[in-house]
Amino acid sequence: MRRYRVSLGWIKSLASISLGLLIWEASGLSAKAASPPTIDRTVECELLVVGGGLSGVAASYEALLAGRTVCMTEITDWVGGQISAQGTSALDERTTQRSRLFYPRGYLELRQRIEKFYGKLNPGECWVSESCFLPKDANKIMWEQLKDAEAKGKGTLKWFPATVVKDLEIEAVKGKGTGKQITSAVAIQHSPKNKYLGLNTLPLSRTIEDAYTYEDSSLFNKETIRFVPASSSAKAADWYVIEATETGEIVALADVPYRLGIDPSSSFEPSSSSSKGDPYCTQGFTYTFAMEATKDPEEHKKPPFYGEHQNYYSYELERLADFDLVFTYRRIWSPETGKPEKFGGIEFSAPTPGDISMQNWTWGNDYRPGTAKDNLVYTRQQLKTLGQLTPGGWLGGLRAATLNKGEDHALGYFYWLVEGTTDSQLGDGVKKPYPNNQLLTGMDSPMGTEHGLSKYPYIREGRRIVGRVYPGYSQGFTVTEIDISRADYKDEYYKQKLDSQTYRQLWTKIDGVEAVSNKNLNIEKMKQRARASIYPDSVGIGHYAIDFHPCMNQSPPEKAGNTEREGERKGGGQAYPFQIPLRAMIPQRIDNLIVTGKSIATSHIAAAAYRVHSFEWSSGAAAGITADFGLDEEIMPYQLVDKDFVKDKKLQVLKKKLDQSGNPTAFPDTSIFNQDWSDWQ
Repeated sequence: MRRYRVSLGWIKSLASISLGLLIWEASGLSAKAASPPTIDRTVECELLVVGGGLSGVAASYEALLAGRTVCMTEITDWVGGQISAQGTSALDERTTQRSRLFYPRGYLELRQRIEKFYGKLNPGECWVSESCFLPKDANKIMWEQLKDAEAKGKGTLKWFPATVVKDLEIEAVKGKGTGKQITSAVAIQHSPKNKYLGLNTLPLSRTIEDAYTYEDSSLFNKETIRFVPASSSAKAADWYVIEATETGEIVALADVPYRLGIDPSSSFEPSSSSSKGDPYCTQGFTYTFAMEATKDPEEHKKPPFYGEHQNYYSYELERLADFDLVFTYRRIWSPETGKPEKFGGIEFSAPTPGDISMQNWTWGNDYRPGTAKDNLVYTRQQLKTLGQLTPGGWLGGLRAATLNKGEDHALGYFYWLVEGTTDSQLGDGVKKPYPNNQLLTGMDSPMGTEHGLSKYPYIREGRRIVGRVYPGYSQGFTVTEIDISRADYKDEYYKQKLDSQTYRQLWTKIDGVEAVSNKNLNIEKMKQRARASIYPDSVGIGHYAIDFHPCMNQSPPEKAGNTEREGERKGGGQAYPFQIPLRAMIPQRIDNLIVTGKSIATSHIAAAAYRVHSFEWSSGAAAGITADFGLDEEIMPYQLVDKDFVKDKKLQVLKKKLDQSGNPTAFPDTSIFNQDWSDWQ
């Protein structure tokens, strides 16, 4: 059985962490313009991949197989993002896609490597997925996959852990494209100053702003690195920068147009909960943690902040109100199979001592701010006010105080699981203590941190670019709700919610007829499209439900009696298998920036499906292959989808390259004539 050090002293010192909140809140009020840094070294790359999550790893993997020189930066010291540093090591997959194993080649290889590492695909015997495993192992597995790709393709991987991009040099390059290009990037790599206070000792809220500061600090020594192109092109990009961060950092730092939070209700986004939009209400973020079932009861000291948070926690639904069910939901290690149990119609094996569960629960460790006082991801206006868009002013674009509250909230949830007796949604008499569990902390624990929380929170939604203007997209290309949703738009809800013109425009888009100009058209007789939108420039695929973890109405989110934003879950539900258009990965203004992951051009509702593991991999793989193709052909991505791109021969060559390499651009039988996707679950 695997053993981990459990640091009760860390729990006892949580009060000091909370006290640090005042310091970081004050430092977040403004950012002083930094003096021009002294560059410690210059590094050449063909691709600069910013972010070592799944999309960044996928982009690097494909570029390395193509023989490219890849520089990859990552704020933490692990690769893998969701499945490692963020702790959500339970693969979110849809039934049909999984049964057909219709995924990008690198994602399939990842699944195979997990199975080979453990001897089985699901070492945790969880019931949320067919594959739940330890985050620290995911880092090791991903790293080996990258190094093998490097050797196989004869590429070069230059890995920069604990590194953040601080500044970008952006300029127009004569004779190369219509916009500007990123010509260099300045980054900061930090290393511990004190061997007894290493990386991952303190939680992110205590170190994030320090990590983005050039000067050495009491915690870190800093090295300033300038990334530059490894070669030059006569007519296209010298290199490509791939945005693969979790919150769209490069999108904000480059100041290209983007959206944040809820989009206004429209014929494209008919289920939106807001008529005007709300940039502060993004999906909740989560600090995950690992807990181990023990034979004997453990001593659990109540955190000093527990009283502030206990009125939030809940099993949420009666059919889920069972501790064993919640524990095994994302159980990531199970050395011994327990006796069969069933609750709420769900069958699972009971926890046994030594079992390890990763917690990621909506009414548990989800932290769901939604106001201008506490939103996590700063808006452009907030960044401008704080000085983070001035040269040298960038500090990561996140509110450190909200990160701190999210950390407290997660640790409070652990205490609620083991000692709590309240339930905010189901009332008294539901929750009982379960003291036979311990929080796993320490550098050798599943999360690899002294405090036991994930190195970085699981981010469900960040900044989403607005694509370029194309016919039919006068406000910029975006994948929206109606492009993927299986919602019944003849439901009375939409007739009452939308004005008559918007309702008719909705049906124009989902039926393809000119309903707006024909006032006598009978919408009741019209047929709703029974598939996702098909894109001639598709470079990847994904499938997942439109899944919401809505923001809360009041600040702070944990306030007693607080409720979810009304109407946010209306947009949730089943989605059709969907595609990733190249146009969604191309930002405005900058020609050599390719956007992946959760920052591609999607609406708030569409983004709730375009965020899980296999999608992130597919978008990253597409970015890596597109960058390689652009360098080979001396053509920039926007030129592949410029003007009459449906007939563009080079676009077709790129798509063929993707498909033939094992990175599908469409699901089987995708066609405008195939209106029956009911068997895809």
